[in-house]
Amino acid sequence: MTKNLPEPIVFPTKYNQEEASELDTIIKRDVSSESQTYLSDYPTVYIIDHAGPNQKPQYTVYVGETNDIQRRTLQHLDSDPVVRQDWRQLKHTANASMFIIGHRHFNKSLTLDIENRMMHYLSGVSTVIRLNNRRDNAQKDYYTADEMVPIFNKIWRKLHKIKPDLFPLQRIVEDSALFKASPFYKLNAEQLRAKDQILNVVQEYLNTGKKNQLILVKGEAGAGKTVLMSNIFYALANLKNGERPLSLAMMVNQNEQQKVYEQIVKKLAIPNAKVEKVVTFIRKHPPLTENSESKNAVDIAFVDEAHLLLTQNNQAFTKKYGNNELLDIIKRAKVTIAVYDDHQVLGYNQIIENDDQKKIQQYHPYTITLRNQMRIHASAAMLNWLRNIVDNQTITKAPQDKNYDLRIFDHPAAMQEAINKKANEDGKNGISRMIATFDWDYSSQSKNNDDPDGLWQVSADNWHMPWNKQLSPAKDDKRQISGVKYSDLSWAEQPHTVREIGSTYTVQGFDLNYAGVVIGPSVKYRNGKIVFDPSESKDKKVYQRRSMHDGSKQEYGTTLIENTFNVLMTRGVNGLYLYAVDPALQAALKKAVQ
Repeated sequence: MTKNLPEPIVFPTKYNQEEASELDTIIKRDVSSESQTYLSDYPTVYIIDHAGPNQKPQYTVYVGETNDIQRRTLQHLDSDPVVRQDWRQLKHTANASMFIIGHRHFNKSLTLDIENRMMHYLSGVSTVIRLNNRRDNAQKDYYTADEMVPIFNKIWRKLHKIKPDLFPLQRIVEDSALFKASPFYKLNAEQLRAKDQILNVVQEYLNTGKKNQLILVKGEAGAGKTVLMSNIFYALANLKNGERPLSLAMMVNQNEQQKVYEQIVKKLAIPNAKVEKVVTFIRKHPPLTENSESKNAVDIAFVDEAHLLLTQNNQAFTKKYGNNELLDIIKRAKVTIAVYDDHQVLGYNQIIENDDQKKIQQYHPYTITLRNQMRIHASAAMLNWLRNIVDNQTITKAPQDKNYDLRIFDHPAAMQEAINKKANEDGKNGISRMIATFDWDYSSQSKNNDDPDGLWQVSADNWHMPWNKQLSPAKDDKRQISGVKYSDLSWAEQPHTVREIGSTYTVQGFDLNYAGVVIGPSVKYRNGKIVFDPSESKDKKVYQRRSMHDGSKQEYGTTLIENTFNVLMTRGVNGLYLYAVDPALQAALKKAVQ
């Protein structure tokens, strides 16, 4: 039972040579006799931090665990600075401090798990600009595993009271995109098996000197692919190929997700990894063959959201390179690890043709499929209901689920009001947003001059809302963010975007606590089935025909709208709010949820 857990001991002290030399004495002097043994004799977790000179708080943090806090602290001060620059900086800064955390129930497994969870949360804190640790320590099952989360929550609340800039409210941290893609996210059993398999295959490929090897990670939206990719990315960043660190390149053809990986590399100070645009990577690295070796050859190329890679490039690029970005990446790396989901392809220029499929198969891809649903916090019955709508285009009676908030709104204005309320409830950075199918005009190059506000709008039933990436943040919006550049945040993380409506291009790959989806006229309900109408779409990647390699023209509009529908319907973690423009679809949804 975890209801009556003892309170953790959180002991703040200075981090310097003088304090460390007398740490046992200081603990005996300042801590009650009942609690002393849990700091001096039991395993402890510790956090060392110092704030930079900037007016806004910007912290460098180290998290660790030990069986002997005084010995370990002296080791950090005496020995570690000789070999590691991060420890030299901590040693020579004047305002470094340390929290020592103890608990009556701490054992080695529990402290390792608390350490890993602390790294996970601090990786999502905007005021932390550098997070130092060279391992992830998430544990499997053990005797007191059920106590880890409630003990951690007690610890975080105590730390928040002492230093709220470094330890903000948990719900604020949990809403950050970086928290949700953190390499310290505790993997489930399926992900752990996949990780072990992938790391073993990578090691085998590197040991044999093979080049141009492909590992594919497949799974539906919300299966935990990005979390797995981030975890493996960090694990390989800490390994070596012989005497040198592995060289890593991370690519994603999605600007919002690219920002997240850039923050991971920067915050965790991974010198041997680069986050690059796909075209930049292809141009910079020549193809590798069995008999060739390049000085700047990349050991591991990671491609998240590989279904967004282009398979039909412009003529100037194709003449010099290739017409399939995934194939071009494979040719330029020793090992490519790519996340792929056929049901999230959104444009005609991302379709992989049959001849390219055969070329990819020539690399004998090692394929792993994730089947669990990680994003949506709903019952199996609710998940089946959602998948039935998306996969089979059939609307059945919705199950009751007290943990998942499913609502159909009579008017989009009422849905917007409900989403705004959820965003405010979730905290200053609460990620609940309005999103819509791409069925209204939008261009990033110019504004809609016919609109009185000069903005591209989503409109229905005498209601309208600006499309994403048009409004500028107010001063109050920027004040909500500290420690990170506002422009480095993904679209949904920026507070002012609660006044905009997102598309698949700004939310694909991300979670929303509550998603308010305006289903536009490209999705209809006819004769008891959901149907897709490309003629109603305003996305040129949907309605344009694809020029195939054999010279023919093919239409993929219906498939692409279905994929867009899939992406939007699977964004909500805790709830999904719906409004359909098509009267028949709206009526069918209302009947299902009544």
